[in-house]
Amino acid sequence: MRFAPSLALSYTGGAKGAGPMAISLIEFTERVIRNVETVIVGKRPQIELLMAAMLCQGHIIIEDVPGTGKTMLARAMAASLGISFKRLQCTPDLLPNDITGVSVFNQNTQEFDFRPGPVFVNILLADEINRATPRTQAALLEAMQERQVTVDGVTRSLAAPFLVLATQNPIEYEGTFPLPEAQLDRFIMRLSLGYPEADHETQILRNLKKQHPIETVSQVVDGAALMELSDAVSDIHVDESLERYILAIVRASRSHPDLALGASPRGSLALYKTAQALAALRGRDYVVPDDIKTLTPLTLVHRLIVKPGSQLRGRTAQAILNEILDQTVLDIES
Repeated sequence: MRFAPSLALSYTGGAKGAGPMAISLIEFTERVIRNVETVIVGKRPQIELLMAAMLCQGHIIIEDVPGTGKTMLARAMAASLGISFKRLQCTPDLLPNDITGVSVFNQNTQEFDFRPGPVFVNILLADEINRATPRTQAALLEAMQERQVTVDGVTRSLAAPFLVLATQNPIEYEGTFPLPEAQLDRFIMRLSLGYPEADHETQILRNLKKQHPIETVSQVVDGAALMELSDAVSDIHVDESLERYILAIVRASRSHPDLALGASPRGSLALYKTAQALAALRGRDYVVPDDIKTLTPLTLVHRLIVKPGSQLRGRTAQAILNEILDQTVLDIES
């Protein structure tokens, strides 16, 4: 099926040094994905999902064991888009003002000057976010939800687009502070890379013989077009039966006997929007049930809390959500 007109986006500028050009959503995302694949080998599905989340202007948390390329993925994505990027290394001594900024008294003007923190950027990489204290983690809440920060009673808007790419290690908990439910709920998707296949790891070894590929990654598209692309993605058709399907899954999580907390309305919206983005990436102007089934674990699992008694019986949020998916029937006749 051909794209609806809203999915053919034209804008001026591409990679640095390029002249005016017309580029479609598919070409835009394909250029980015191919470029990131020069750094992250054998993980195209995960890169595609990250691209879908970014098209929704949603924040992403990348959770995996050390050394699997979480930080490199974020850096390669930012470099490919060519928009402003800053890395924030989260540690227990990091303060809220180290993120949002601070007002400093200027003796020459006898006034306070605001010095912006790293949050004033298009893409903020919060590396090992669970090593920051709860007070510091909370400094990101307003930024992630309202795209603004308030310091000393003054509210300042953030750049557009503004995206937080957070990484964390789910294995080593010593010296970490688990993210509260309210903050996890603000991430549109949770991704995991996993270990590479044997042939892919061989390719990684060969790629790193001289220098890391991240050092040579260059801009391939105009990242500022993400805002326009997001508007195009919102026009992807979602049938009423699929809307009911999304809500049935979400509402089933809220009443499941093994869950103390089900998915929020923000979760159902995340599933809806990412399904639209994934459909666009796959060349369709409509969502199909498989889009929803693919994205349900990625958009909802981190929003669920399993009851302590159920945890003792070995129940996990992933297993419970799989059961909900198996038991939820798509109603196409209502």
